Amino acid sequence: MTQEQAAAPPTDSEELNRSEKEVLDLIRARYSLMYIISSEEQRVEDSLLKLARRRDMKLGSWSITRGFVQKFGTLKGGDAKDPIKALDYIAAAEGRCLFVLRDFHAFVNDPTVVRKLRDLAHDLRKTQKNIFILSAVTKIPPELEKDLCILDWDLPNRPELTKVVEALMHQLPQGCEPGIAKEAEGREQIVDAALGLTLTEAENVIAKSIVRHKTFNLPTILAEKKHIIRKSGILEYYEAEESLDGIGGLEILKQWLVKRRHAFTSEARDFGLPLPKGILLLGVPGCGKSLTAKAVGAAWQMPLLRLDVGKIFGGLVGASEENMRKALKTAEAVAPSILWLDEIEKGLSGTGSSNMSDGGTTSRVFGTFVTWMQEKTSPVFVIATANDVRSLPPELLRKGRFDEIFFVDLPTQEERGEIIKIHLKKKGRNVAHLDMHKLIDSMADFSGSEVEQVVVSALYEAFDADPHNRELSSDQLLHSAREIVPLAVTMAEKIADMREWARTRARTASLPQAQPQQQRRTKDRFAVPTEPGGRIEL
Repeated sequence: MTQEQAAAPPTDSEELNRSEKEVLDLIRARYSLMYIISSEEQRVEDSLLKLARRRDMKLGSWSITRGFVQKFGTLKGGDAKDPIKALDYIAAAEGRCLFVLRDFHAFVNDPTVVRKLRDLAHDLRKTQKNIFILSAVTKIPPELEKDLCILDWDLPNRPELTKVVEALMHQLPQGCEPGIAKEAEGREQIVDAALGLTLTEAENVIAKSIVRHKTFNLPTILAEKKHIIRKSGILEYYEAEESLDGIGGLEILKQWLVKRRHAFTSEARDFGLPLPKGILLLGVPGCGKSLTAKAVGAAWQMPLLRLDVGKIFGGLVGASEENMRKALKTAEAVAPSILWLDEIEKGLSGTGSSNMSDGGTTSRVFGTFVTWMQEKTSPVFVIATANDVRSLPPELLRKGRFDEIFFVDLPTQEERGEIIKIHLKKKGRNVAHLDMHKLIDSMADFSGSEVEQVVVSALYEAFDADPHNRELSSDQLLHSAREIVPLAVTMAEKIADMREWARTRARTASLPQAQPQQQRRTKDRFAVPTEPGGRIEL
């Protein structure tokens, strides 16, 4: 920002974003000590400059390397680089002032600094001076918890990113064309692609697309965005490659998802529909829960972000909670989006003994997540998958967290036929000459992943026998099926317990079994009649 802009008179015409409005309210309420969590120092300080001009207050920024730097108004002296001297300077300053302390979290281990901050937090309430500790990480000593207010600074919103795009349009080098940015719809697509990035990251990646392609190139922006999101090591950006047609069976679940594919539009809000919150997929391993999550991203044309719950937990005190907040804020910033938590029970199953085993970290992380799910207003659809439902905390299963809980059972007879055909067609094989009835019967109690393994194993056998033969025979597939012992046999008791739990607590994802007396194998390989829907009565 130029000196002319900084010297401009205060104005109320500038629109404030959500974070700026929050800070403005806190300044008016005489909050003396605030902690802003953001890696965008310049953007936050520009916002505080806007507020200082609006309130006609002086603004100074401090760092250990430069001491105090005047941003707006006249501040006397200010070359103090020592943290204690900096706080003394703030206490002695006159008039209405805002002070930004960059990376001051590094000094809160010093009891003298903490005591001085507590004194200032009390004394400044009688003045019109405010302190902002600006840091990319959260590090708050227990003594200060009640004396300061924590603010998570939002990532750039659509209007801010639109200004970036328009500014770069007017700065296009000779030989470059605006391309899709000529039209408002094209500019909106560029902004959508950049959501979730910091302002600097957005400027850099859009400039990179212009340098590389001589125009605004969406694939370049999206590819860079994927890498930037992965930098944190917590969220992974998944490309939309699967489709709902590539999932065999699960018709009830797929119909439920298709009906909600347009539920994030403004037309749905005008109609009176609430934003969908999410679904919890429980069931037998290898039956399509994770595949469904991947397919929803393609079906709804929304970015799919996978949250690795195990990577949330950091070694430093407070790091785990900060990681969870950062992941949730990123998901909200790229909204509408899908947040996928795979095998959620492995990351959150220890909440019951958290206070005894990890000082309550797991419980706090879990509390942050479930509270966000209950209160969120952003269009982030959560898909959580779990294999061991008994390990899930009861708070996660209560109504209001998810729109629906689906139980994904072993494929029914019809679904096995679909799955066999899907995997054979993926491998470029013809199914017309195969004895499908024998194949379906031979794979009773097989999960979808086990059916896929039958096809892969048969391909190995066929390639070894004759590399030039492009077709698979029924005998080769039947031989592969006989060599696989399905999980439903080795873990029969556990799967039966899972079905019993889900009988009255979850909605089945599949249509009922067409043949009510389908024969299935058990642990002892005896045939047991099944109920419609493929559930064994034990």
